[in-house]
Parts: sequence; structure tokens; C-alpha cells
Amino acid sequence: MKLNTLRPRRLRRTNAIRSMVRENSLEINDFVYPIFVVPGTNVKEEIPSMPGQYHLSVDNAVKMAEEVYKLGIPAVEVFGLPEYKDEIGSSAWDMTSPVQRAIKAIKSAVPDLVIVGDVCLCQYTLSGHCGVLKGHEVDNDPTLELIAKVALSQAEAGADIVAPSDMMDGRIAAIRETLDKNDLQNVIIMSYAVKYASGYYGPFRDAADSAPQFGDRRGYQMDPANSREAMKEVDLDMEEGADIIMVKPALAYLDIVRQVRDRVDRPVAVYNVSGEYAMVKAAAAKGWIDEKRIVMESLLSMKRAGSDIIISYHAPDVAKWLKEESGR
Repeated sequence: MKLNTLRPRRLRRTNAIRSMVRENSLEINDFVYPIFVVPGTNVKEEIPSMPGQYHLSVDNAVKMAEEVYKLGIPAVEVFGLPEYKDEIGSSAWDMTSPVQRAIKAIKSAVPDLVIVGDVCLCQYTLSGHCGVLKGHEVDNDPTLELIAKVALSQAEAGADIVAPSDMMDGRIAAIRETLDKNDLQNVIIMSYAVKYASGYYGPFRDAADSAPQFGDRRGYQMDPANSREAMKEVDLDMEEGADIIMVKPALAYLDIVRQVRDRVDRPVAVYNVSGEYAMVKAAAAKGWIDEKRIVMESLLSMKRAGSDIIISYHAPDVAKWLKEESGR
């Protein structure tokens, strides 16, 4: 039998050869690390459903940011739990709230660390929904003004990037207009352009105390069955001025990531969400998987699909693993 002269295995023989011809790679600069700030001082409490992740008071959030920066991770995204909630979520733009204080303190302590502010209302409203209610539905247009106020407060506190995650129609334009009117033209908007109504968010509800008090968010977050609709959302956010386009969640939506990458000429981000993280941690704790290998393979798939930026709770571990592999 005559063998085919094309032998792809030649390029897989050794680690050195595999490294030379590798098409995609993970780099520390790819990552954003999410942190959760809470009221109080000297608070560091592990989040039960997210082993290794913590609720941090502002002082400890600064310490975490310093550790992250030393690892080479270029950015953090700041989420928070407020001291009070009301019907419109006014603590979300209160400059004395934990998020705004943390952004300001981190920027002062680590000026070169990029800070992303999560712009939403769900953690701050009594209803747990992402905007102003009209009956049992979120009223889109009145919510836009509030979302813009949140983005402005975070930018004024020192955020380099604001990331609206509410999925209201027209939010990017509203935020861009507000930022520009306040001489904050250089603040970047990273849009949660494609945010699905996903079961993978479960542990985040625990972390951010943001579960809706009634109903769910399917009336404004996207149906997991749809992909053409995702492209519509991307096009609208691009037209309104989004600088970075995000897909959330990541792992179950890599086909969407690839479609977005092929469609846009702007950076593409993915959010490796809490449920993805928790499943890996739970299986690793049982000894059922090799945690490092699974994490690196999963994150590499996000790069291969076309992402430039990965928001991930695994980021500190990945930074350490990459440094070990490089011998630095």
C-alpha cells in the first residue's frame, strides 16, 4: 500500500515543534479579573459557590488589585454589593458606594492597572431587575438615563472602561453621549452586546446578590436559541459607538464568538462566567478532572474562536501557570 506523502504527525512529534507551529496561544495580557467589593473594612469572605473567589471590602480590593498587577494581569472588572437598595437602584451611581470607592482607590494605588466598571442596576434595585419597572416589566427608555448615570459615576471615579451589561436598547448611545458631554471622550465602552439569558450565571447571583425577586430576565437578555439576533445586537452597538464587543457566556457560545469575530473589526471579549468556573472547581475538587489542563483548554478554545479579551475568575491561576511554563 502506498502511503500518503502528507504526514501531519511530523509537526506534532515534540513539544518544541508543536510550539513552533501552534496557531493560537494564551497570554497573560488576554485577561481581565473580576472582583466583588462590599461595604465594610477588612472583609474577605469566600463566595460559597465560587471557591477561591471573595467578597472584598475596598481596602482588600486594593490589595487584590495589587496582587493581580504583580502577576501581569492588565485589568480588573469591578462588581459590587451596595449599602442600600431602592426601586431605581440609586446606590449604583452613588460616589460613596463600594464600587466607586474601590475604582478610585485602585486607580490611586495601581495607576497602570486598567479598571473596568460593570454598569448595571440589578445589584442595586429592590426588584433585582436591571432597570426601572413598569408593572412587572423593565421600562427601557427611562432606564437609559439611569444606566448613563452609573457609567458616568464610574468614569468619574477613574474607570478606564465602562461595561454596560443591562441589555437595554439604546444604552450604548446614551452612555457615549453622556460621557462625551462630560469631557470623558477617552473612556472606552465595552458592550455586553450579546448577553444570553443563561443558566450559567447561577453562582454570580450568589456573588452579587442580584437574583430577580420575581420572574426572570428573558424579556431583555437574549434567547439561547438565537444567533442571527446576536448579529443584530452587535450591529446596533457598533453603530452606537461601542469600542469593544462582548459575548456572554463564553464556552457554550463559541459559535457566536466566531460569527462576531468574522463580522467586526473591533476587539472581541468573552466572559468565562461563574457557572463555567464553578463546574470546573467542583469537578476538580472531586478529583474527576485535571483542573489546569481543563482550564487552559477551555480558555484556549475562546481564543481560537476569535476572542481578544477573556474575563475570567481563573486569571490569577492562569498567570501563574503561564509564568511557570515560560520559566520566568
